Amino acid sequence: LPRSRFLRFVAIAALIAGSTFGVGGERHRASLSSDLLSFEGRRTAAHTRVIVRGSRAQIQAMAARHGVAVARWMDDSAVLLANSRQVSDLAADSANRVLSGDAPVATFMDVSNKSTAADQVRAGQSGLLLGLGAISGVNGSGVTVAVVDTGIAYHPALYQKVIANVSMVTGDPSTADRHGHGTHIAGIIAGNSSASSGTTTLYRGGIAPGVKLVNVRVLGSDGTGWTSDVIAGIEWVIENRDKYKIRAMNLSLGHPVTEPSTTDPLCQAVMKATMAGITVIVSAGNAGKADDGSPILGGISSPGNSPYAITVGAINTKGTASRSDDVMATYSSRGPTKFEYAVKPDVVAPGNKITSLEIYGSYLQRNYPQFHLAGKAGNGYMHLSGTSMSAAVVTAGAALLMQAHPNITATQLKIALQSGSTYMADGGLMGGGAGSVNFWASRKIASSGLTNILSTVVGGVLTPASGVIFWDQGTMTTRLYRGYGLRVLSLLEAPIAWLTGGYLQSDELNLIGLTNPLSQTHPNEVIWGDVSRWTADQEVIWGDTIENPEGQEVIWGDSRQIEGEEVIWGDSVSADE
Repeated sequence: LPRSRFLRFVAIAALIAGSTFGVGGERHRASLSSDLLSFEGRRTAAHTRVIVRGSRAQIQAMAARHGVAVARWMDDSAVLLANSRQVSDLAADSANRVLSGDAPVATFMDVSNKSTAADQVRAGQSGLLLGLGAISGVNGSGVTVAVVDTGIAYHPALYQKVIANVSMVTGDPSTADRHGHGTHIAGIIAGNSSASSGTTTLYRGGIAPGVKLVNVRVLGSDGTGWTSDVIAGIEWVIENRDKYKIRAMNLSLGHPVTEPSTTDPLCQAVMKATMAGITVIVSAGNAGKADDGSPILGGISSPGNSPYAITVGAINTKGTASRSDDVMATYSSRGPTKFEYAVKPDVVAPGNKITSLEIYGSYLQRNYPQFHLAGKAGNGYMHLSGTSMSAAVVTAGAALLMQAHPNITATQLKIALQSGSTYMADGGLMGGGAGSVNFWASRKIASSGLTNILSTVVGGVLTPASGVIFWDQGTMTTRLYRGYGLRVLSLLEAPIAWLTGGYLQSDELNLIGLTNPLSQTHPNEVIWGDVSRWTADQEVIWGDTIENPEGQEVIWGDSRQIEGEEVIWGDSVSADE
């Protein structure tokens, strides 16, 4: 077997060997997430939080059988408090197929309007004779976005924007944002530029200022919380989607991956939201490099590893609207996803030193005064960096497309966002997905039904669309290396793909246009970008130790990733990164 297949075969064989679902008369044992396995092995009397599935009656009976307390109820699951021995007992209980840790969740931290061409989407395009070819301007009006975060505080830039508030933080019913991250995210999505007039020119409003917001607080004043609180927040959004006309949900948060997305409770909640008709935009995570600067591969966080999420990485625009100097942000998490080996992120967007709203007295304002840019108490502005900000940019762009095309499907939305993006050669698919979002190109693609892929002018520079579309379940990379994972669609086939999403193939790299330059590029370079130049091998293999030309070692996401480095705040990355 080739080494990559051998490694995957060994991993699968290990999983099968550790399974005890009655094979050969062995005792039943549920599958445990990696954090629970580690906790179980410690044999400690301390308690951890365990997510179990089932009806309320089933879970109550289970808790009684094992003498454990229920810490939180959710729609079809609950959190139990268990010590190591009780975790073993729960694993042996035939009522449990999967047990997951209630992992701690953390946030991932006006050039954006122009560099994404959002300003052109809002302005629209006049037509020719009799208005032919006209494209109306949109600002997100009629679309509601749920911001699932640390809360949203009052700020004049958000006046009359928030139409509902709820807190799912365990033991804290307040919906106020005492951290500052959620309000910063809200300002990127929907802030009004009039509030900053006379205060600063660095904030020109949100990407979609017509959007209404729903404040779903799931993280505490320190920017952290429990997975179960986030799940409860997502469930609330699903239950109230019609009442508030919620079309999109922003999740600028996550935790390290500890189990496959098919069993991960947070990923499953994202799937439910997507199936309910809500577009879920998620940050990829900020595990792109370790403390010593070494690049990390395979650092996508949960729920960014969900195939149902639109996962967003970050680029550094260098403070200009032109795309000629854009590079991948070094902190932005790269694929492949752990367990599935799927290509993520889906797209990338500006995430470095993004100016948005600051809340006086918040955790961020008190602890990071160096990020303050302008304004005083009640009307302050600060810059932050991270894939959190990138996800908010894409959420707002999606809202613009939703207003312009009220009946656009989730599949069509992803097609428009991906195919209109600009491929990032330095990041490749594993770093940059389909590329850096261009909302004006996506707007034109949606208007034409993918009948053409045209270049657009962004920051005064003619910018080609990548024409890249993919849904990867974990085999696309292998298929590309073997020569049958690439599908080039003619301009006659593309409109069919738009009308019938099933025409596109999952686990294949779909390229629009017979002359698409990526169709002539070696798979190694397309998949890995700059990483492909760090090794003489034709394939970068999971688990390999490779070095860049300067001798810097590449770290894989589950090998030496430093705890506590998921959050990137402004100047913790330099302007050159």
